[in-house]
Amino acid sequence: MKTIVICSGGLDSVSLAHKVAAEHELIGLIAFDYGQRHSKETDFAARCAKRLDIPFDLIDMRHIGAHLSGSALTDDVDVPDGHYAEDTMKVTVVPNRNAIMLSIAFGVAAAKQANAVATAVHGGDHFIYPDCRPDFTEAFEAMQAKALDGYANVKLYTPFVHVPKSAIVTEGAKHDTPFADTWSCYKGGEQHCGRCGTCVERREAFHVAEIPDPTDYADPDYWKSVLESA
Repeated sequence: MKTIVICSGGLDSVSLAHKVAAEHELIGLIAFDYGQRHSKETDFAARCAKRLDIPFDLIDMRHIGAHLSGSALTDDVDVPDGHYAEDTMKVTVVPNRNAIMLSIAFGVAAAKQANAVATAVHGGDHFIYPDCRPDFTEAFEAMQAKALDGYANVKLYTPFVHVPKSAIVTEGAKHDTPFADTWSCYKGGEQHCGRCGTCVERREAFHVAEIPDPTDYADPDYWKSVLESA
C-alpha cells in the first residue's frame, strides 16, 4: 500500500510513520504550517523523513490558518495546564484543521498515485477534537471516494483511531521509533513543559505502556497530581 503520512513531528504521527515504513510502502511525509505558535514540531517531522529516507513536504497554510482564529495553538491565548479530559482543553481546537489538511493530503496522494493517506488520530483525542473521531474519519473517506470517483482510489488509514495513546507507545516501540526525537508540547519551549494537555497525556501513555519515557520535562511529576485529582 503506497502511503503518504501526515506527520506533525509528534509522538503519534512519527510512530505512525515508522509503522507504515515497516508494514507498507511509505512514499512521503506531509506536514502543515498553519500558523501554529511554534515551528518546533515540523522540524521533528522533517527529521523523521530524513531518518526514513523519504520525501518531505511542508505545506504553507498560514494564510488559511490566520482565519481559523481563537485557538491557543494559533493565537495569543494561554495554553492551559491539565488533562485532555477537561473542558479547558477545548481552547486548543483549531476549527476544521484536520478536515482541511486531509483534503489537501488526499489531493496530493491522488496526484502521486498513492493508495492511502495515513493520519495518527487516536482514541484519546475523541473528547476534545471532533475531526479525530471515527464517525468523522469514516464520513471523510466516503466523501473523498465521491470527490475522486473515476480518477483515483485513495483510502484513509487510521490504525490508532480506536486505541489510547499508550497503545501508540507500544506500537512505536515495536517499530523502533526514536521517541526522544519527537515533539508534543504545545508551548514550544526549550524542553517539554510537562504541564499542558499533550505533555500530561504523553507522560501518562509511557507509564501505562510500561515503557521508559526518554522525554525531558520541565515539570516531570505534574502529570501525577493531575491524574490523582481527576
